[in-house]
Amino acid sequence: MFDQYRQFYGKPHDAAGARQFISARLERGDSILFLAIEGTGSRETGLGFVQLYPIFSSLQMKAAWLLNDLFVVPEARRRGIARALLDRARRHALESRACELVLSTGVDNKPAQALYESLGYQRDTGFYVYVLPVS
Repeated sequence: MFDQYRQFYGKPHDAAGARQFISARLERGDSILFLAIEGTGSRETGLGFVQLYPIFSSLQMKAAWLLNDLFVVPEARRRGIARALLDRARRHALESRACELVLSTGVDNKPAQALYESLGYQRDTGFYVYVLPVS
């Protein structure tokens, strides 16, 4: 699923690299991953996931979470899975006493924006996001 997610954002297919990346994050405790799974045993099917990375808010002097990855497989969309994953991420943020849950999305991703706003996420109008590629 992580490879599908990367391909959704225009990255080349790399199942081995995706598996290695996720394995490393989980082994090192770098992130929290919540999965939406349907079925049991050998009939389990992955429907989607959300991945959170720990960050800190200097202004609030508290821990926070970066919701960096959210994906639902195309055949499972419009079934409330993204909403359920976002709800689970929110519960984790509350349970871990974080001050906020931060995410970003493409300016053209209107369906995701509508979902985020329906769940209480507020678009930041006070800060611009800048990225400096270093590799």
